Amino acid sequence: MRRGIAVSPGVAIGTAYVIHEIFVNPDTKRLEDSEITAELANYETARDKAGAGLRALERKVEAQVGHDEAAIFAVHQSILRDAAFTNKVRNWIVDERMTSAAALHRLLGEYTTIFAKTRDEYLQERLNDVRDVIIRISSHLSKVLDPNANAIEGPMIVVADELLPSQAVALGEIDVKGIVTQKGSQTSHAAIVARSRGIPAVSGLNGIVRKVKTGDTIIVDGRNGHVEINPNSETIKAYRKLEREFFDLKDQLATNRDLQALTTDHVELRLQANINGTNDAVAAVAMGASGVGLYRTEYLYLTHSDVPDENEQYKTYVKIVAASPNHNVTIRTLDIGGDKTVAYLGHDHTEANPFMGWRSIRLSFEHPEFFNTQIRAIVRAASEFKKGTVRLMFPMVTTVEEIRKLRSMVRRAYKTLNAQGIQTKEVPIGMMLEVPAAAVSISNMIDLVDFVSIGSNDLVQYLMAADRDNPKVAHLCQPLAPPVLIVLKNVIETCNTANVPITVCGEMAGKPRAFVLLLGMGLRRFSMSPAFVPSIKQLASQISVEEAEQILTSVMKFKTTAQVKKFMTRTIEQIAPNLKMLSME
Repeated sequence: MRRGIAVSPGVAIGTAYVIHEIFVNPDTKRLEDSEITAELANYETARDKAGAGLRALERKVEAQVGHDEAAIFAVHQSILRDAAFTNKVRNWIVDERMTSAAALHRLLGEYTTIFAKTRDEYLQERLNDVRDVIIRISSHLSKVLDPNANAIEGPMIVVADELLPSQAVALGEIDVKGIVTQKGSQTSHAAIVARSRGIPAVSGLNGIVRKVKTGDTIIVDGRNGHVEINPNSETIKAYRKLEREFFDLKDQLATNRDLQALTTDHVELRLQANINGTNDAVAAVAMGASGVGLYRTEYLYLTHSDVPDENEQYKTYVKIVAASPNHNVTIRTLDIGGDKTVAYLGHDHTEANPFMGWRSIRLSFEHPEFFNTQIRAIVRAASEFKKGTVRLMFPMVTTVEEIRKLRSMVRRAYKTLNAQGIQTKEVPIGMMLEVPAAAVSISNMIDLVDFVSIGSNDLVQYLMAADRDNPKVAHLCQPLAPPVLIVLKNVIETCNTANVPITVCGEMAGKPRAFVLLLGMGLRRFSMSPAFVPSIKQLASQISVEEAEQILTSVMKFKTTAQVKKFMTRTIEQIAPNLKMLSME
């Protein structure tokens, strides 16, 4: 039994499917003499397609973003044309009878070993360029995630170093019962995808891809972060019972889909969903969400083969709004940076602390035409719908000056579209509050926005000065920490006094212990992973606002996070003991 970080609750038992960093189980078989010519042709075809894609991408990025940003793809093309690069792959296919995928995998290993010997940041960055080129070629050889590989029998448990956005999207097409990753935290790509689909998941299991092989039986306990590899029959029997209880509870909670979210004293709440794409929007409807409180548009960029232009974005946003509950959607502009990067925006930029650096609207301001393209696409999509409300939200707002600049850019988008004969309608403009400076000065900003959404994931790590993805300090990133609760209470009360709609759309909105405290603070709008909507709706039906306020009063007297967690765990067990299966440590 191994223990990692619990990132998505529930229990699942299935057959392991190991995804290596780039290749899905690279084929180690030796080619027959008759297969070599065909394999060489496969490699050349994949290489030609990769080259054509890079040339097209360079032209597109230069037109939409700028010459300097497009230069990285010229570098990638030079790597692709490099004689040593190509000759090694060809020689291994011919001399050692390796498949193209296996040869590329070996080539990456060689480059990694060579570059590991240098501390020069520039040379280390070149390894990332080589890696990107190899990934691009390999994507033309086979799918990143092939559900038919190795003929997996029964429920599948995906095991990976970490889930890239492209792999996360591919998971939506196959039946995955559990996810286990070496890297990641409760706010990683894997965690977000797992929770949005209600899949039990555990992250932070160092070395797991070496310990597990495809075909092993594996148990994932997403409540406490436990993973069992090839367990004995007694262990399997015990977890089968827990797995049935987990699915029975989910089925039971699904029956409240069409019910209003009401407290016992009949206070109406808005329980909305955080989504990454159309599949999540459909799930939000199935789970009974009243709308989408956060659509993360960066996943469109992260999974796109090149730069999505205005029409591509417009069509995607229309599709998302059409699929979302009641056509109520809050669309957040591009939140790239930190742990999410694209090659044409900041890929070649090394920062000591990227989470507090050149990211989100700071990066968008530096590429105004690129940013304006997204704003126009969102405004166009919003204007398509007579029913429902589409709102425009900007991430990582820090100062009053930024809000004024953003509003000016939106006005310019209206003028441009109207000059083109495209009719538009007014779109509510809001800010994502995740920077402590904005939380402290919210009273100065509130008159400039139509709504506020608290991004608790980033707000917590910034308040506690602790990188949530750094295992050495992750224990400090606690949404139930007294300093966090003090800040949240002040922001919520300020917004309510000014009659400005406020939502919490970070992960804490879907956690029972935090939900009760937020309810006591006066919050009435919550946005969470779609799978959490039924359980939070159930919890709301078992508590009154007055009770939540009394619980908050008690909690605000505590001085340590441990005291808050212990008290709230006991409180939730008393209010809704049936939801224990869906809680996480």
